[in-house]
Amino acid sequence: MEAIPFTKLQETIYHEQLPNGLNVYILPKPGFQKTYATFSTRYGSIDNHFQVEGQDEVRVPDGIAHFLEHKMFEEPEGDIFAKFASLGASANAFTSFDRTVYLFSATGNIPENLNTLINFVQNPYFTDQNVEKEKGIIGQEINMYGDNPDWRVYFGLIEALYMRHPVRIDIAGTVESISHITKETLYTCYRTFYHPSNMSLFIVGGVEPEPIMELVRANQAAKNFPPQGEIRRIFEEEPNQVQAKVKRIELPVSLPKAMFGFKEPIGGESGDDLLRRELTTKLVLDALLSPSSALYQSMYDDGLISDSFGHEFNCGANYAFSLMGGDTKDPDQLLERVTSALKDAVRTGIPAEAFERSKRKKIGAFLRMLNSPEAMAGEFTKYKFRGTHLFHVLDTYESITLEDANRRLGEHVDFDRLGFCVVQSPEGGQASS
Repeated sequence: MEAIPFTKLQETIYHEQLPNGLNVYILPKPGFQKTYATFSTRYGSIDNHFQVEGQDEVRVPDGIAHFLEHKMFEEPEGDIFAKFASLGASANAFTSFDRTVYLFSATGNIPENLNTLINFVQNPYFTDQNVEKEKGIIGQEINMYGDNPDWRVYFGLIEALYMRHPVRIDIAGTVESISHITKETLYTCYRTFYHPSNMSLFIVGGVEPEPIMELVRANQAAKNFPPQGEIRRIFEEEPNQVQAKVKRIELPVSLPKAMFGFKEPIGGESGDDLLRRELTTKLVLDALLSPSSALYQSMYDDGLISDSFGHEFNCGANYAFSLMGGDTKDPDQLLERVTSALKDAVRTGIPAEAFERSKRKKIGAFLRMLNSPEAMAGEFTKYKFRGTHLFHVLDTYESITLEDANRRLGEHVDFDRLGFCVVQSPEGGQASS
């Protein structure tokens, strides 16, 4: 077991890669009562076309990663949630574009809960009957999100930005796509992406590293996982231009919802380079669009936005895009105000005071996160799967200059790659291009 100290942060991560390829990370937090553990696979909604070394290419239905996440909680002897509850733990899971995460939090029975987490994720139980039953359950979930205006405007924008990349597909898929899922396709995806060599186990909280690592070693040594070749994820070439400049969705809403953002061409960055791209872009957006910015205050004072207005930057190895927007009485005016301000910022630069304020805020938020095992557990494997490290965030933020931010602003804000999505009631006004 290797101890990796981060002196500036006064943290030490313990890491070991087991013989079956599983990477295990332990972050002891002396004095903390609660422990979080995440068992994650580098497998998300975008991984619908792949090839394992030495095997044929495989295409699977959209939404299968999310479907598989749901099915993992079902075992022959019953629901795994009940077992965690009996051990005093709270369990959950989620699927994103590029990973699936299973987790628990608890203040006691950590060895028992950890064994439960590992064992249920490594013990799939799919039958024709339980797969068909799940289609109805997830179909209801899909329909529910179809009526959710916040979800619709979010994915509506991504659909407007992307033509071919599967990031444009709802994480849960569609009722039609999940109808093609069978237990055989679930087992194919499970065997491919749930191999220990494609997974990571992270434990953070009031734990001692060596006993926890020995528990994991013993657990894995008792199981047999045949070696697996490299997984090649296959994506169609994505054009630089957007699918649609404007996308309109009609739903009964009391106030229109507008969201817009910029699609980036694939830059090829990975690891620390991708981390720097992400953090610099987030700094730029915060400096120009956060509640402390002059633009936000002026739009709020004019009644154009509410505190629902926000922004984010989402990126992976082969996609990157920003999103900004919220509830508004006038989607067209909101788009005009924000894009006009972005054009001015590209021309004149980000105000130095706004940049420094956002930089201090981001660094402060990161340092506060170190006192939240839950937040750290959620972020750690995201960065590991991207080839970098959560604890590189502080040094990266500190190294970003105003010049870096202005250069990044110019790269990101390209109005040929701007998409705009509006959700409004059928009787509402029309969004214009």
